[in-house]
Amino acid sequence: MSVQLTHAVRVEKLTRTYGPVRALSDVDAGFGTGTFTAVMGPSGSGKSTLLQTAAGLDRPTSGRVWIGGTELSGLSETRLTELRRSRIGFVFQAFNLIGALTVEENIVLPLRLSGARPDRQWLSRVVERTGLGGRLQHRPAELSGGQQQRVAIARALATRPDVVFADEPTGALDTQTAAEVLTLLRSTVDEYGQTVIMVTHDPVAASYADRVLVLADGRIVADLPQPGADRIAEHLAALGRRPVAQEA
Repeated sequence: MSVQLTHAVRVEKLTRTYGPVRALSDVDAGFGTGTFTAVMGPSGSGKSTLLQTAAGLDRPTSGRVWIGGTELSGLSETRLTELRRSRIGFVFQAFNLIGALTVEENIVLPLRLSGARPDRQWLSRVVERTGLGGRLQHRPAELSGGQQQRVAIARALATRPDVVFADEPTGALDTQTAAEVLTLLRSTVDEYGQTVIMVTHDPVAASYADRVLVLADGRIVADLPQPGADRIAEHLAALGRRPVAQEA
């Protein structure tokens, strides 16, 4: 199958097993450039495994993954690490900031690790859009949870990546702060043409996306364009009544 370069990420017949547990089973999916996709499903559905394999954090048992036109399966661990640093951004529930570094140092860390020269004009835009201009010399411990997540988003955008993978980015935040963070992610898609793939359990969070993929038992069972929180909740409620496998 040829890869369309309008896809920032594509997976083909993606399968991942852990011993007897089949976390993903022949998953085919494409994620268009400049789109925001939410990935949802019951506990054990494979949503986190899909994110980890698509992002090159875990190797699939079988199947193929592309970031843009680059297939990951043929890359060495060194090349895969270089690709993750330069072409992929990550946002996690736990923020994963380095406490000894300032906000500014945390933001530019991926560039320092990859040996790339910072694009100061781009970084200024990112800092302005994330509202961190007055916080650049602060340490993470001096910030609220929402501000720390904004730093994590700015760090993810610093390299102008092909795609940002977000794993439960609002899971540790209160409702109002979560809405602010989701609005920020949405704006990076609308204003910068960023591609975002977000794992979430929250139908309200998923409603910010252009599209929702619903997984169950390692397979995609629904592909919903802009379904709204109520419809998402209905799908999840129906799946929640089914027996599921061990957490993936």
